Amino acid sequence: MKNVKKTLLSILVLSSVTMLAQKKTDFVDPFIGTTKMGHTFPGACVPFGGVQLSPDTDTIPHSINGKYQADAYKYCAGYQYEDKTIVGFSHTHLSGTGHSDLGDILIMPTTGELKLNPGTADNTDSGYRSRYSHSTEKATPGYYEVVLDDYKVKAQLTATEHTGIHKYTFPSAQQRIILDMVHGIYNYEGKVLWANLRVENDTLLTGYRITRGWARTNYTYFAISLSKPIKNYGHINKENVTYNGFWRKFDVTKNFPEIGGRGIVAYFDFDDNTSNTLELRVGVSAVSTLGAIANLEHDTKGKTFDQLVAQAENKWEKELSAFDVQGSKDQMTMFYTSLYHTMINPSIYMDVDGQYRGLDHNIHKAEGFTNYTVFSLWDTYRALHPLYNIFQRARNTDMVKSMLAHYQQSVHGMLPVWSHMGNENWCMIGYHGVAVVGDAIAKGLPIDKALGLKAMMSSANVPYYDGTKEYLELGYVPYEKSRSGSSITLEYAYDDWVIYNTAKLMNDTKDADTYRKRALNYENVFDRNIGFARAKLADGKWKEPYSLLNTHDEGFIEGNSWNYSLYVPQDVKGLINQVGGDKKFVTRLDSLFTMHLPDEFFANTEDVTREGLLGNYVHGNEPSHHVAYMYMWTQQPWKTQYWVREIMNKMYRPGIDGLCGNDDCGQMSAWYIFTAMGFYPVTPGSTQYIIGAPYLPSVKLTLESGKVLEIEAKGVSDTNRYIKSLTFNGKPYTKRFIEHADIMSGGKLVFEMTNKPGKSAFSNDPQAIPQSLSK
Repeated sequence: MKNVKKTLLSILVLSSVTMLAQKKTDFVDPFIGTTKMGHTFPGACVPFGGVQLSPDTDTIPHSINGKYQADAYKYCAGYQYEDKTIVGFSHTHLSGTGHSDLGDILIMPTTGELKLNPGTADNTDSGYRSRYSHSTEKATPGYYEVVLDDYKVKAQLTATEHTGIHKYTFPSAQQRIILDMVHGIYNYEGKVLWANLRVENDTLLTGYRITRGWARTNYTYFAISLSKPIKNYGHINKENVTYNGFWRKFDVTKNFPEIGGRGIVAYFDFDDNTSNTLELRVGVSAVSTLGAIANLEHDTKGKTFDQLVAQAENKWEKELSAFDVQGSKDQMTMFYTSLYHTMINPSIYMDVDGQYRGLDHNIHKAEGFTNYTVFSLWDTYRALHPLYNIFQRARNTDMVKSMLAHYQQSVHGMLPVWSHMGNENWCMIGYHGVAVVGDAIAKGLPIDKALGLKAMMSSANVPYYDGTKEYLELGYVPYEKSRSGSSITLEYAYDDWVIYNTAKLMNDTKDADTYRKRALNYENVFDRNIGFARAKLADGKWKEPYSLLNTHDEGFIEGNSWNYSLYVPQDVKGLINQVGGDKKFVTRLDSLFTMHLPDEFFANTEDVTREGLLGNYVHGNEPSHHVAYMYMWTQQPWKTQYWVREIMNKMYRPGIDGLCGNDDCGQMSAWYIFTAMGFYPVTPGSTQYIIGAPYLPSVKLTLESGKVLEIEAKGVSDTNRYIKSLTFNGKPYTKRFIEHADIMSGGKLVFEMTNKPGKSAFSNDPQAIPQSLSK
């Protein structure tokens, strides 16, 4: 028996050593979230890179004859794992969003009969798309490969910050690529406003296209370098051209080097008996084809495909290695994949010389910062940007500077709401650029604080923006103005608290007083008789009839009153009073997690689905992401420890359907990273992180300064999920929050875990309770 025990112990020790020796990239699975609601993609990119080269598996348009096609929602990232065909490989993708765009510059290698239509999933042979098998598919950070079965072509992809690199191995000397300039994600007839393609020589193509989608005017310039000369080429133009001028002199459809139109699909033939391999390098720019060429040369010149693959992997390994965690293989896979997903968007949006296309569509030069785009701020202000303020401070500084440049270029005088590709798309509610800038100021990022506060206040006072005029006049956004008016009010009130807190930090007492009053506007949509927020009419009356459960048409966007009534992160004590006191508030939280929400109440809300629900708590969408931590303001803080582990176990799984909702440019994943560490930024703009309970036995975070924060959870498990005691740097710690400065100073947090609620783990002293606007 002793020998058996020794053998088992040896196996466990060897397994642990092996796991510790593995690269962090080995634990990343880019396929997690690629089916159902995750909306992630498996393709190649580098951290925060401007190119996301990935397969697109269908061509479902956003709309046909103006009618929305519900199946388009599945293809926000271009890829669904259960699909049987690949249409091609495009160079721009959003990660985890619930609306979409892009899919620019689609390339597909083919052989045999020329087909210039993508075909359909149920009639694959009618077009150039190809069947494929997951058995030949591989995805790792910075690399993707698959065999296209219909053509017997092996496709291998990698990327740099500005370039997508393709390597295709054909079965014979006959080789062809299709370049489809009509293809797009969330496509519709007429989305391409213009496309241009030039054959500069037999190994270089340049061009651009302008699209009108979620980004209303999106310019994508490109340069394609080919590893072998073109033998023959041509194109079709799918649009009905009513005026062609004197271009009629030419047969522009075959071997004519200047191609233009709104429906361009081109092909390029190669015939090479010496090599079955064709390599393409596609540089991308928002400025010009010259910029695309410069980006291409800067990123790839003198490097082989294998070297570029290794370079991409090394960049990911470096960023992922900020964290060193221990846990089971599944836990580590989920952790490092989540961390990976936090570093895809936002994305670099400028050329190697610093030039970029601004919000005003003029060409600007970023002086002293890297310009970024893809700011899904309704989602990412909550946890993603606060996470960057810990481990990606230099990059988040540049992101905030990018937002301030956006403000300076905005004719509205606003920070981003939801911006991408040099466009404001105005998606969702609130003016949450305020929260990101305010959090950056509170946490000491080196930005222009005066400009930041000015931009924050300007963003909060644009009268024609989403009910702001009514909000300023009435103290709330009435239902008649917006069917989401009460949720808008709640989110404006939080943003106003961030302005108040920032003004206070900068000793601006006059503005601080103004925005403190505005931060209490949440009270104006609370019905004290029932303790819930409700839709309110302009005359001050409540909307009748009403439902506290319905997620549609009840005054709240993508949520119901049960969830949105808890969105008062700036004043949890005040909220507890609104509900009726501590006991009633705890009962409210308990009920939220344990009650049943029937399907009928979210049938008309595509962003709320059964897999994202825990009772009536919606983790699959953002407004409730802070809710499990709200017990920390009550007399029963241990319930936070119970529920955060339930959420981790049920809403995050290492499989293709492992995300319970849209990853939303990394927000869902950032929640996981924070919660795995044992704390969460309930109120961005504050310097406090609310303690939850660590999920893993050990997390070590190496900060940019070189200091190390070590988090140890002794005995932690699904059973031992409760905190018995906590020490910080060897001293007992009973506060219910940890300060940003303490995290950034490094040190060691040690949690002693137990299987019973540790009712004495935290102090009830007022100084130990997290901050709240109401005293």
